Amino acid sequence: MQTFEIRKNEAGQRFDKYLKKLLSKAPSGFIYKMLRKKNIILNGKRADGSEKLKESDKVKLFLSEETFLRFASPVLHSSGDDFRQTTDDYPFRPLDIVYEDEDILIINKPSGMLSQKAKADDISANEYIIGYLLHQHAIAREDLATFVPSICNRLDRNTSGLLIAGKSLKGLQDMAQQLNSRQVAKYYSCLVKGRVSEPAVIEGWLCKEEESNQVRIFAEEQPGSKYIKTGYTPISCYRKGTTENGKSCLQKAGEQDFSGDAELFTLLEVHLITGRSHQIRAHLASMGHPIVGDPRYGDKKVNHWFFHHFQIQNQMLHACRMRFPDGREFHAPPGREFARVLEASFIYMKN
Repeated sequence: MQTFEIRKNEAGQRFDKYLKKLLSKAPSGFIYKMLRKKNIILNGKRADGSEKLKESDKVKLFLSEETFLRFASPVLHSSGDDFRQTTDDYPFRPLDIVYEDEDILIINKPSGMLSQKAKADDISANEYIIGYLLHQHAIAREDLATFVPSICNRLDRNTSGLLIAGKSLKGLQDMAQQLNSRQVAKYYSCLVKGRVSEPAVIEGWLCKEEESNQVRIFAEEQPGSKYIKTGYTPISCYRKGTTENGKSCLQKAGEQDFSGDAELFTLLEVHLITGRSHQIRAHLASMGHPIVGDPRYGDKKVNHWFFHHFQIQNQMLHACRMRFPDGREFHAPPGREFARVLEASFIYMKN
């Protein structure tokens, strides 16, 4: 017989979902058969799997040791090389933590880091977050058999900024509800080509081409398209310039630049009102204001100039702040690339 007590991170889910994680190698039919035969019981009583688990609930499995080990999650009985493999899946690295409580963790993700795995051998922010929680003893390795902390929102690999993870099932469920209902206001900083002089809210329709992983923006609804809405506010306008020692730089644009032929760039704060794949990048590009450094929707000549003079290899797009429905607001300063190009704006935005 095997006995388990429901912990905080496992509470709130259906009993059958818990069992499918606990016995991850067992067919669903086997689990429901064991429930019907009372070989699996909850709090000493027969259960059908639809029950909502509460903290401290008692689960008993009347299975032979051989059967249990054959069907149980590998995390529960791994040792030796298997144990090291499980641990290595979640390496530890220092994270830029913006906020943490019992249920959620918010980090400032650097550009170049995946939010989630794209293929099996990837190490993403999700794995680093689990590695951090294991290192801090916020979770135990055995906990991963029935609950795996996970990110709640996604950022493109080369977009930096605020990334939320659920440390508990409650955290995951609450954040999913708030994000899906758009109760969390999300704002981004980006540097775009051209002069943007006035705040605006723009709308359109987005179609994603799965094979190319690229989206197209339309003014009218198209078959398979999704409605998008993006707000933006200009913060500062810049032009190309040179320093006293002759190095290329960006300088604040003056009135004389707006009526001349100067090549201008605008720092925007963007309000992501709807959240679609590549929405900000493609929507701004469709308006004639591609994001600097964007390899997919950007301007090649602009990107080449910024790479040559500032070694910019990623799009200058950063998830800078979030406002929760309870009034809490979280901020994350841009990374080193952003700060290097726009030092004055970086200071302004922090203040």
